[in-house]
Amino acid sequence: MRLRWSIVWTFVILSSITLLGLKGESILSTWINKEQQVSNQKEEKNNQLNDVDTFTLPDEGLYTLIGKSSRVVLEMYGEPERIDQSSYDYEWWIYNRDLHNYLQIGVLNSKIVTIYAVGKNSNINPFYIGQPKAEIESISPFASKVSLQAQSNSYRFELKEEERNTRPLLAVGEVFIQLYFDSFTEKLSSVRYMDGDTLIKLRPYELVYRGDLISAKEPTPDQWQEIEEANSAQIIDITNAIRLRHELNLVEWDSLTALVAYRHSKDMFEENYFSHTSPKYGGLKERLASENIIYQLAGENIAAQYVDGIAAVEGWLNSKGHRETLLNGEFTHLGVGVYEKYYTQNFIRKFQSVD
Repeated sequence: MRLRWSIVWTFVILSSITLLGLKGESILSTWINKEQQVSNQKEEKNNQLNDVDTFTLPDEGLYTLIGKSSRVVLEMYGEPERIDQSSYDYEWWIYNRDLHNYLQIGVLNSKIVTIYAVGKNSNINPFYIGQPKAEIESISPFASKVSLQAQSNSYRFELKEEERNTRPLLAVGEVFIQLYFDSFTEKLSSVRYMDGDTLIKLRPYELVYRGDLISAKEPTPDQWQEIEEANSAQIIDITNAIRLRHELNLVEWDSLTALVAYRHSKDMFEENYFSHTSPKYGGLKERLASENIIYQLAGENIAAQYVDGIAAVEGWLNSKGHRETLLNGEFTHLGVGVYEKYYTQNFIRKFQSVD
């Protein structure tokens, strides 16, 4: 991982033994203060855990839903507020009516395969949002290697030290738990539960495998559009859930700003660059001006090659400049634009009318 000011965070993961390919995640942040005219670039059994033994969890909590029928979710939570597409075969059922209990439940073939919880009141027993990392690690040290068998194939995920510190992986029977920590507070920020197949499809860490590589189906162009819109909606939901936790105002969706964000993500993908400054359309100031967006303060976070919007937001939260943008109480509106796996957040503070 390389972390340097302006802000760039890049880490590259390479596979060994069986070729898996190259994966890199990058984020950048920039601000514009309109008043000062200053820009700051700123279903397989026998899953096993190597290095440490698996630990036992209580018989209740969200993790117990993995592998169960989606009917169980409907009985517990009712109909979701919306259903989003993902690029990993499953649908996300979104429960965002109460951000303190914000949930995303992944359903594939009427079966629960993954759950993401970020609301501070979520039942992630025996963990809780805001729990100190040291407290959790005392229960189960974080492994550097996690192995499993799936569909007659062998897989081993290998976690670097930075990954163990910010997003370690635990195994409880056939359920895998990814813990996202806020590296600034050293407390639990959110949790993602997965079955083995879903973990392999996401491939969030370096992977060594023997046999066939389980992969998600490649989305069609129409499906990508649905996935992009889904990631955009999830990013604003998760951003507001985190802002609420920090006792900040919620940001409202702004369609024009979202259009600017989407065009920048698409431009970065098509022109193969990663920067706040487009060779064609300029920086954030110029791009907002192109849609006649009037604002007092603006900020932008961008990310690339994260597995989804969840991972992108947690990545921004753990980088100083991006965190300052994400948690800035001055911002009132947000537009998010996603193109495949390029993500852009454009925050603005609109001018307030004077009575």
